[in-house]
Amino acid sequence: MSQDAVAQKQKQPKALYMLFMVEMWERFNYYGMRALLALFMVSTVIGFTKATSSKIYGMFTALVYLTPVIGGYLADKFIGKRHSITIGAILMAMGQFTLASYELIPARLALCIGLVLIIIGNGFFKPNISAIVGELYEENDPRRDGGFTIFYMGINLGAFIAPFVCGTLGQKIAWKYGFMSAGIGMLIGLVWYLVSQKKFLGDIGLYPVSKVTTSNKEELNRPLTKEDKDKIKAISVFVFFAVFFFAFFEQAGTSLTFFAEEATRLYVNLPFFGQVKLESSYFQAINPIFVILLAPIFAKLWLNLGAKKKEPSIPNKFGWGLFLQGIGFAVIAVGASFFLKGGPVSAIWLIGVYFFCTTGELCLSPVGLSMVTKLAPAKLMSLLMGVWLMSSFFGNLLAGWLASFYESWQLTTLFSVPAVLSIMFGVIMWLMTNKVKRWMHGVN
Repeated sequence: MSQDAVAQKQKQPKALYMLFMVEMWERFNYYGMRALLALFMVSTVIGFTKATSSKIYGMFTALVYLTPVIGGYLADKFIGKRHSITIGAILMAMGQFTLASYELIPARLALCIGLVLIIIGNGFFKPNISAIVGELYEENDPRRDGGFTIFYMGINLGAFIAPFVCGTLGQKIAWKYGFMSAGIGMLIGLVWYLVSQKKFLGDIGLYPVSKVTTSNKEELNRPLTKEDKDKIKAISVFVFFAVFFFAFFEQAGTSLTFFAEEATRLYVNLPFFGQVKLESSYFQAINPIFVILLAPIFAKLWLNLGAKKKEPSIPNKFGWGLFLQGIGFAVIAVGASFFLKGGPVSAIWLIGVYFFCTTGELCLSPVGLSMVTKLAPAKLMSLLMGVWLMSSFFGNLLAGWLASFYESWQLTTLFSVPAVLSIMFGVIMWLMTNKVKRWMHGVN
């Protein structure tokens, strides 16, 4: 095969990049709000304690990942994936503008209604755009994991920009401008999606699975086989381990943000600018910066290893994801010990934890999205994508519970717990690799 033919075979579908842009703006909307949410709740506008703020934050970010189960089911049965994405985008934009209305209606009411709208909107949006990405590829297409890693870059490009735009407007001017800018970002993504979907997607995801062509209906009406059930068992194992990954990863919005606010030196000297104060919300941009830098490397790595038949299995990748995250929390635990001894520390400790958590994330999160599209039976695709996202639901519940101890536990203890447990679960995942691979029935 010529080099040109190989390059063409490895080329990603154009629709991937259209969906990349939609997801980028949706994540700008979400992460812009997330960068401000815990800080907004402990501000004088809302007036919650850190413990209460952490629990509400954890409940909100958990419910954001529960509703995709319902949204996935409704899309598969009644609405279709494409229409569900439109509904979700509209609801999320409405939620952001409601959060910004705290001067027009009681602040806590604005908080409650705004978060509920975002929760419901995300349920329609999140599982269906990921499922459509999966439909761009044939079964066992070697481009799939790399494609999802590129798609994951869209998530993180939006997450990188958002803290600087929304965080600056929210913390330096007024909270409402941060939330409004997040809502505007969602509207930009919605307009791009509506004007470009027909050109790039054709009929993909346009109809619910109950209205697909006759040739596919026989497949969709077929009872689940033993192989299907084994693959669903494999998905369940991955979901279980992902719960603990996300429980610790989501400390970014609470305990790590509080650490940035109180335990990190925020004044830095920059060439030509002199002394500059960094806002604590800016540190939430470190993770997406690393994703943007490292995701192309990981995408190319999986593709090259796959071409040589040396790509690590999905269980192996999950094990590395958990192990590397554990190393990251060990780093911040050391930084916390220096803070307790001598006061605020260098930002290098936060950069360290985010670096290792990001490498772990790239081994687990986009691989998990791709895994569901490989293993899920067609008639359960969006539903099982929602089940995968439920790992973030339970993970965020645990994240909020863990962060609520920020003021009552020593910081070294607070960060050592994720370090030890992540490494432990990574090793267990490695030990289970062969059994899980048997359930996957040759899916790579």
